[in-house]
Amino acid sequence: MTQNHRMDDLSRVTTSNCVKIFIQRDFSDGTSIKFLTKFPPELDGKIDSEQFVRTVTQLNSMFSEAESLGSRNYCESCLACLTAYMSYICFDTHYEKMLKKIKKYVEEQNQTIYFPRGLLLVDPVERGLRVLEICVLSESNGRG
Repeated sequence: MTQNHRMDDLSRVTTSNCVKIFIQRDFSDGTSIKFLTKFPPELDGKIDSEQFVRTVTQLNSMFSEAESLGSRNYCESCLACLTAYMSYICFDTHYEKMLKKIKKYVEEQNQTIYFPRGLLLVDPVERGLRVLEICVLSESNGRG
């Protein structure tokens, strides 16, 4: 019941009235989707810096896997061309599957790490993959 209660709380949270911390994209290796792992001082005392780095590193790894090229992507593209892209109606691409996996990872991180500490990690897809947003809930709505 406690887990369901936390899930209900998490689904009702809005990010419009909270303090927001933005983690910028890291373009040092090109334009691939990668976020900076530098711990923001605004999170000091709210979450362990090592945990933050682990989360961002895992997200970076998942985005790298999503953007990787291989024989599977080549076959998906060939099949799409041969079927006038109608094949995409029948199955998700590797990239779409990875985006779903990333969304699930963000939800798990929120349930186990961020939400209990009065924080909310926003799925980067919701911000156009431009930034990684963390909302500080406890300062805006009297929690914590």
